[in-house]
Amino acid sequence: MSVFVKATASRSRSLKSILSGVAIVGASALVLAGCAPAAETGETTGPREPLTLKIGTILPQSGTLAFLGPPEEAGVALAVQEINDADLGITVEAEYRDSGDTTTDTATVSVTDLLSLGVSAIVGAASSGVSKTVIDQIVAAGVVQFSPANTSIDFTDYADDGLYWRTAPSDVLQGEVLGNQIAEDGVQTLGIFQLNDSYGTGLTAKITEVFEAAGGEVTAAPTFNTGDTNFSTQISEILATNPDAIALVTFDEAKVIVPALRGAGYTGPLYFVDGNLADYSADFAAGTLTGSKGTLPGLDTATLGDFTDRLLEVDPDLTDFSYAAESYDAVVLIALAALAANSTDGKDIASKLQEVSGGTGDGEKATDFASAAQIILDGGVVDYDGYSGPVTFDENGDPTEATIGIYEYNEDNTYERIN
Repeated sequence: MSVFVKATASRSRSLKSILSGVAIVGASALVLAGCAPAAETGETTGPREPLTLKIGTILPQSGTLAFLGPPEEAGVALAVQEINDADLGITVEAEYRDSGDTTTDTATVSVTDLLSLGVSAIVGAASSGVSKTVIDQIVAAGVVQFSPANTSIDFTDYADDGLYWRTAPSDVLQGEVLGNQIAEDGVQTLGIFQLNDSYGTGLTAKITEVFEAAGGEVTAAPTFNTGDTNFSTQISEILATNPDAIALVTFDEAKVIVPALRGAGYTGPLYFVDGNLADYSADFAAGTLTGSKGTLPGLDTATLGDFTDRLLEVDPDLTDFSYAAESYDAVVLIALAALAANSTDGKDIASKLQEVSGGTGDGEKATDFASAAQIILDGGVVDYDGYSGPVTFDENGDPTEATIGIYEYNEDNTYERIN
């Protein structure tokens, strides 16, 4: 697997500029080509009945990933708005519901409600563990489940009847990038807090594999469960091994673990993952995280031009933009697949998702919904590259090209991209 790091270009809405300065990872050396010009606008190949596409969301309005809910819902809302404004033969209606976390049955209640409303696709959940609690219910209904943030390795080969898709890359990729980064930083011994679910154990296993292959040693990796509030046992176990660094494979529990670690006398570097890489300026004393690092799939929002500004028009209170682009692209891809299938049936949409992502190996490049939709309406095949990257699905519904950003914390406990 290869990681290419280049200097980031200046802010521009052009995806060609955006994608020129990212770390690209994949199952083999993945090289991202510049985007071709969008298709010329023309007449449709024949009459079509307008499509009305109903989608639902199960994104975290509560629970241990609640900080991801606002940017993800804003990404969905912006995509719905721009698809409808394009007025190109498809109208999207969205229903927003809470996913909660694995300590509740909120997601099951939400999915049952959404299915009763006749949705064709459900965007979410953010948590891999939550998705596991509802995926069978969604698949049995013949509805597309499309997560913008699930990274568990388990979904790659899941028996989903071709209905499960995601714009977030598998933790095989994030684990490789973070494991290598920790080793490159000169760390020899590492302790890991790991959430005891498919996300936490899978990501921890990959970090461990890569870090130890580079010559390091994971000295302790105690688990904890969602809903736990006391981590003294895990802290004692890790600190007893005197590691050079500690990685936190957690969600919101980091807000409790970090001050407890510092209070126990640990002063070394910390490493964060996508489930907890957040702005902690209001949570920790200045200097608590200085120099600590973390990984997050997706492009740096600072390079996305007015996409971030458009998100703020949808939700002016946004302070975190994690997975907003992946959520936006999920909705756009679902709508394009519906247009390509000329159907809002879930299975018909699923049958076209790989094609519209460019995963079938052909298609004309487009980097916005209107241009992409016009290619389809003109009788062509589209290859959509979005704000989250090129996507390019394989037959399992996984993106085969992805970006993993490496971030570093400042004195004020905010973070910025360093690669």
